[in-house]
Amino acid sequence: MAKNLLASKIADPYAEALLDLAKSQSSIHAITSDINNLRELLNSTPALTDYLNNPIVRNETKREIIKKTISPQISEQTSNFLLILADRNRINYLEPIADRYLELVYQLANIKIVEITSASEISEDQQQLLIDKLQKMTNAKEIKLVVTLDSSLIGGFLVKTNSQVIDLTVKGQIIELAKHLDSSLDI
Repeated sequence: MAKNLLASKIADPYAEALLDLAKSQSSIHAITSDINNLRELLNSTPALTDYLNNPIVRNETKREIIKKTISPQISEQTSNFLLILADRNRINYLEPIADRYLELVYQLANIKIVEITSASEISEDQQQLLIDKLQKMTNAKEIKLVVTLDSSLIGGFLVKTNSQVIDLTVKGQIIELAKHLDSSLDI
């Protein structure tokens, strides 16, 4: 938990600075696309992530890797930002910085990220129904669903948005019933 708090404390100002840069240069779309692509690249190449996060590897070496492997695929602004992170020994916080940057961009565009945990696969039609309902509930311009599967939920799904959790799972209903039964037996 302490590491997440530290990462968040470090990520926030860098993410805000990147958003300010994107706004000032009217390049929000390009930088946001870069950040999404970077997240995919880092998720699909754990060796690169491990290398950039390794404290033993010198910053100059990390800069060279960024210039050779990442910079050709992204805008100059994003590339310069990554080089600054490497210089300041903050490249290992790239993931929380990217996550926070996207949160800020989505907030700016009134796009809500909603996490759905489901017991089974959710079809495209079901996802669209959820998006429509959630747009009405939140007054968001757009809803981005992040769907994960968890068979331990037995059935139904769990919806998380900001600090709100809506538990529509069979497991959740069983737990509530058990609590109710426990309290009624205490009488």
